[in-house]
Amino acid sequence: MKLPITQFRRQSWLGACAVVLACAVFTWPADASAKIKVGASVPDLASIAATVGGDRVDCFAICRPNADVHHVEVLPSYMVRVSRADVYLKVGMQLDQWADQIIDGSRNAKLLIVDCSLDISALEKPTQKVTALQGDVHPYGNPHYWLDPRNGAIIAKEVADALGRVDPEHAGEYQANAAAFAKSVEETMTEGQSIVAKLPVSELITYHSSWVYFANAFGLTVDGHAEPVPGIPPTAGHLNDLVNLVKQKKIGVFIQEPYFSDDAGKFLNRQTGIRVVKASPSCDDTGAGSYLTHINDILHMLEGPSAG
Repeated sequence: MKLPITQFRRQSWLGACAVVLACAVFTWPADASAKIKVGASVPDLASIAATVGGDRVDCFAICRPNADVHHVEVLPSYMVRVSRADVYLKVGMQLDQWADQIIDGSRNAKLLIVDCSLDISALEKPTQKVTALQGDVHPYGNPHYWLDPRNGAIIAKEVADALGRVDPEHAGEYQANAAAFAKSVEETMTEGQSIVAKLPVSELITYHSSWVYFANAFGLTVDGHAEPVPGIPPTAGHLNDLVNLVKQKKIGVFIQEPYFSDDAGKFLNRQTGIRVVKASPSCDDTGAGSYLTHINDILHMLEGPSAG
């Protein structure tokens, strides 16, 4: 059956438009003002990237601020987000191995992957073979290195280098922003050390071994953990040992991540009067400035009453 000439012309015109539009999709030049999309495993890395990249980047994190970075459920939506990213920032040291599954699932061939731990001087690096009896011990060292602001400055330099590879035209700008961030880190270090120097006791107990870099940065000493070994919940016997330790050394602060049970902190508080400070190892959001603000907030939490 032949089409009427007017309908034939209409369909021919529509077909031609479809071809033109399809060609436009594949040949239209990329928007030079488009932002670099930066994904990160934790908000802290994303916040540092936002500070270094400024208005030229759009940053997001996979792990939520108050979630345990050791245990992240891999969702298809994460793969979709990473499929659109230009850069992905990993914590490394086997902390965020789940990120590898997300990156592989994104099928993003152009993605620049940055392991932010490569230039970090690791603490608590095992000197003997790691076994299951040691709990959740990382063979490359403690991976919570971003809680030392000086390592934040190292991360910023890594981010600036990565952004410069993606956007060479503005590489100098990224390096300048990283240098300015390093100056802010120096100010945070000076203020933080001043706060710690005024504390009645510089020793503390933590739930998990998340805080060794933070303690090392500001002259604090971590005398024990609620977990008998990393990743293993507290036992009654171990908590009783901590009670004796707290009383002996007059330790005044117990730092607990918000995603762990409150039971250990409440027990220690009842038995010794130790003050419980609830703090996440990660900053609140991915915006520029959030990272150092979080470090300052934790320091000030050590000064006075907090959640018990």
